[in-house]
Amino acid sequence: MKEPPMVAASPPPDPARRVDLFMTALVRAWVRGVERRPRLALGLTLGLMLLSGWAIATHLSIRTDTSAMLSPDLPFQQDHARLKAAFPDLGDDLVVVIDGLTPAVAERAAQTLSQALTQRPDVIARAVDLAGLPFFRRNGLLYLSPAALDTLAGTLTQAQPFLAGLGRDPSLRGLADLMDLALGHTEAPSDPILIAVLERMTAVTTATQHNEMALMDWSAAFGTSPARGTATRRFLLIKPVLNNASLSPAGAAMAAVRAAAAEAGLSEATGVRVRLTGSAALAQEELGTVRSSMGVSNLVSFGIVALLLVWGLRSGRLILATNAALVAGLVITAGFAAVTVGTLNLISVAFAVLFIGLSVDFGLHYGLRYREARVAGLANAAALDEAASSTGTSLVLSALAAMLAFLSFLPTDYLGLAQLGLISGAGMAIALLLNLTLLPAILTLMPARPVKPIGVPAGALRFSLLHLPERRPRATLAMTSVLVGGALWLAVQIRFDVDPLALKDPATESLSTLYDVMKEPGLDPYSIDILAADAAEAARLTEALNQLEAVRSVASLPALVPAEQDQKLQVIEDLAFTVGPSLSLPQEAPPDAAGLVEARRRLIARLADVHAGTAAPAAQALATALGALGDDPTGLERLQARLLDGLPDQIARLRDSLSAGPVSLADIPPDLRARYGAADGQMRLQVFPRDDLRDPRALQAFVAAVRPVAPHATGAPVIIVEAGRTVIGAFAEAAALATVLITAMLAAVMRRRRDILLVFVPVLLSGLFTLGSAVLIGQALNLANVIVLPLLVGLGVAGAIHVIGRAHETAGAVLDSSTPRAVVFSALTTVASFSSLILSDHPGTASMGILLTLALTLGLVCTLGILPAILALLRR
Repeated sequence: MKEPPMVAASPPPDPARRVDLFMTALVRAWVRGVERRPRLALGLTLGLMLLSGWAIATHLSIRTDTSAMLSPDLPFQQDHARLKAAFPDLGDDLVVVIDGLTPAVAERAAQTLSQALTQRPDVIARAVDLAGLPFFRRNGLLYLSPAALDTLAGTLTQAQPFLAGLGRDPSLRGLADLMDLALGHTEAPSDPILIAVLERMTAVTTATQHNEMALMDWSAAFGTSPARGTATRRFLLIKPVLNNASLSPAGAAMAAVRAAAAEAGLSEATGVRVRLTGSAALAQEELGTVRSSMGVSNLVSFGIVALLLVWGLRSGRLILATNAALVAGLVITAGFAAVTVGTLNLISVAFAVLFIGLSVDFGLHYGLRYREARVAGLANAAALDEAASSTGTSLVLSALAAMLAFLSFLPTDYLGLAQLGLISGAGMAIALLLNLTLLPAILTLMPARPVKPIGVPAGALRFSLLHLPERRPRATLAMTSVLVGGALWLAVQIRFDVDPLALKDPATESLSTLYDVMKEPGLDPYSIDILAADAAEAARLTEALNQLEAVRSVASLPALVPAEQDQKLQVIEDLAFTVGPSLSLPQEAPPDAAGLVEARRRLIARLADVHAGTAAPAAQALATALGALGDDPTGLERLQARLLDGLPDQIARLRDSLSAGPVSLADIPPDLRARYGAADGQMRLQVFPRDDLRDPRALQAFVAAVRPVAPHATGAPVIIVEAGRTVIGAFAEAAALATVLITAMLAAVMRRRRDILLVFVPVLLSGLFTLGSAVLIGQALNLANVIVLPLLVGLGVAGAIHVIGRAHETAGAVLDSSTPRAVVFSALTTVASFSSLILSDHPGTASMGILLTLALTLGLVCTLGILPAILALLRR
């Protein structure tokens, strides 16, 4: 009996093929289940949206503190925490910057505002005018250097006649008497103080005539004040009551300050400018910028994506279904963020724009494949099934790649990035699920009608730019090699700016004010803080720090006690003997209207009679100005007020300063002492830099100089430098982890190992080109936009997965299918969504939009330009 011929058994499918078949079958089964119960799918989705809306309204908030975006377990974070524990009042403060036309105006404004704010304990815990404290009124001269005090003593002695005359009669009549005395004792007056007084009086008189604001600064005229920039500026240090349950924690306190200033008439019209800065104000205004900008970005992003869907899908029902999946996914993802995270940061707040740009990717690929099947004549159910079969694996892989890229942020010490990774990673799963649930459910109930094809017919693209890479692969790759060389040369020049101030809007009042006052002693935000265990250690550290070239000065509790007191007190005692009596004369009653007119007449006559000496031009100019003003009593009263209203206060302050006595540490005001000395004996040293630390190299040098002396130093410069290192390490870690995870995923589902390498080609090239382009346009990497680099690993592979998968399915004719259209419109929607971030007023968010737009645009070029050229060469 003849045996039947042996038939070789078919080899079992390889593991990658089995995974591919399993995912395709799973997606098809899911879509078929949705087709059978579309209303149940819609109902469940709506229920999840309602629950998410409730969670968003009750649990979601935003925090702008950049230090909270890093792990508290990092050594430099722990150093800062120890400082905060010892000095809990540091930070979360408001600084009210008061600029007046004269020192007297600034002082009165500070006193008025400080007193008003003490009446608002509901929003202001404490308001301190350090310069206005009685301690400094009495002992302020002790803080001058011996040389400066000697100069002041000489000037006051020379100005004694002016002080005595105007102290007794601070009116136009007193000025007339003073000019009789000063100009009448010589035929050629040339006293420099007299000339300064005449010139300033002329300026005020002329401004009064023209209804312009001007006030007489007698301290500047007598040379008895510091430089004008500091003499006319006062600071109120405010501890606000923060409402952390509100989206505007410091909003009520800032509003109270502005309301009190307005009620007191402190405005530029009265010679006063009031501005707010400090950490609480910076955070408050940054929060407002982020909230308003992200709202605009989200609306613009959604609008542009919707328009691109109309252009790309050209089917009303497909557009409706895709947008429905987008909106539902965004709401549910935000609800997930509210439940799992609760408080968003400056990076994770961008999850909405990221979701809008990425979610439509799934809908576009599924929707266009469904439309292609409907055009081919398939029934609605068959078209849904065909779309699931054709795109299922690619969609799952793309979603997994994006998820892995986002979730790779989780293990890093950059908590802001980890938070975004968690939210957006979950968002990718939600987007995939809704595009395979809500979209088929809507299309089951409202099938899209078959229409004419929108893909380009086979052969029509062969003469287009899109087919050039396939037709000229060698030329394409040769040009790519040249571009890679240029990009490498540029990429190594990329800057990384880790200064958190660079992420804030410079147009906000708080930041512009901060930059304006940065050179004020004690207000430089770039100072280093050092915690000393006791006075002995503080003294040792201070001595070592003062020897460093990078250090300008060191503020500490012992440094608050004036040096060389015996020498200074002797000078002050001599002044009190010679000048003091002139400051305590009884004041005469002010002149009436007739007295003002007569005083003006006497002044003009005396001034006009000066024809010789260096004071003559100034005297003649003042006589002319007084003559032009006229003799209207109202105008003369206004002039008298502008010339002399602040003088009695200044004389009183000078009189108080001549009663100075020995100062010890116990005499330092508690509000000031508490900033440098803790209750347990620890001391804070505040180290100020010599150079402008807005220069990154100077910042690095300052920290490098101080830390060998004080290894546990903290403060903004240390945090900025260490945060930069942490962020760079976090992104390198995330990028490496994402690459490993995505490679493992691709190895499990791709039959050809070569395909895995090909998937990463567009990613590597677009990353390199992005860095090179950033250098060309002058865009530095920062704490916000550096997110682009690890994201490229996950997002960049999506288009390559679709192109390579469809290339195998169509035997190389990938550019003649709907896939290029889906890839192009997917990239366009993502780019359009991310580019809306550029509209943000927040520099960090805007820079994120710039770099994301660059990266995805270049990624599209690499995916549809360079990858097809490589595939074409490999097919030959």
